[in-house]
Amino acid sequence: MSRIIVIGGGIAGISAAARLAPHAQVSVLEGEASLAYHASGRSAAMFLLNYGNATIKALNAASADHHRHADGGVLSSRGMMMVAGPDHLAAFWADSADLGLDEVTLDEAQRLWPILNRETVAHAAYREDAQDLDTDLLIQNFARSARAHGAQIVTDARVSGIERTSAGWRVTTANGQVHEGDLLVNAAGAWADEVARMAGVTPLGIQPYRRSMARIALPQGMSPADWPFVDGVGESWYCKPDAGALIVSPADEDPVDPQDAWADDMVLAEGLARYQEMVTAPVTRMLANWAGLRSFAPDRALVIGADIGDAAFLWCAGQGGYGFQTAPAASQLLADLALGVTPALDPAAVAALDPKRFA
Repeated sequence: MSRIIVIGGGIAGISAAARLAPHAQVSVLEGEASLAYHASGRSAAMFLLNYGNATIKALNAASADHHRHADGGVLSSRGMMMVAGPDHLAAFWADSADLGLDEVTLDEAQRLWPILNRETVAHAAYREDAQDLDTDLLIQNFARSARAHGAQIVTDARVSGIERTSAGWRVTTANGQVHEGDLLVNAAGAWADEVARMAGVTPLGIQPYRRSMARIALPQGMSPADWPFVDGVGESWYCKPDAGALIVSPADEDPVDPQDAWADDMVLAEGLARYQEMVTAPVTRMLANWAGLRSFAPDRALVIGADIGDAAFLWCAGQGGYGFQTAPAASQLLADLALGVTPALDPAAVAALDPKRFA
């Protein structure tokens, strides 16, 4: 049985481990004290089939059945709305078409989202089948499956050295542990290029971008439980119900170095101002704020498969803002390629995800 080391314990690494563990001896190395600490633990995930470019949409479609049914499913009803002011009609139509939203009257929009400001919102569109995705449950399901098939999941295992050996790979962690494997899976998220450099592999230009979030209070007695996810036209902001409050993001995408990210106060203020313009409920109190990193390859598609220079080094990176919604199909593709199985995913999508496209 082959030995596979997975670096990274976010949704990419844990889902890959779950797919690989029935067929290989798998070790997952996570540098933090818990799984899903960085991007995966800070995501306001939704499942929307039409979100992303054509390659991402293919992964969405291939992931849908798993999200709906595996382990009882991780999806729940939410709905998605987009709103726009009178000066953004062209962008409104373009975004509505891309996301598969249907225009609704302002009366219907306000019924669905009672805080809509009729004085500033001129256009609204909606689709009912957008769903919340329980990120914590999905992580737990994949981790439980990986462990059930013998995978070793090691936290507090920050990688300090990677050595290519005649037999495969030797990975050393900061606490002195040594792990050896035949294959190495780079699922390190924002640190994916750094892991590649440590392994002597050419980086692919995977860039982390900061995404800030704020949880804000609503007026007393107002419950958002049944409200939709709402997106400003051009993804200029978005909001989502969360435990009796609202999560609001300025949808920022500022390039940063890999790090334990934090929200920028000015960016949050500007985003909250854009949100405030479209609603009647005043922003009076911020309950919490945080930031995560969304890491993209240069062409904004995931990178899944063997490195062009070393077939024993597999990339599972560049998830951007699509990591959770694509995880079932992306991890299955990674496992198929690692195990020499013909992928079930459409060949065009497989090629579009292949690291060799950057050669």
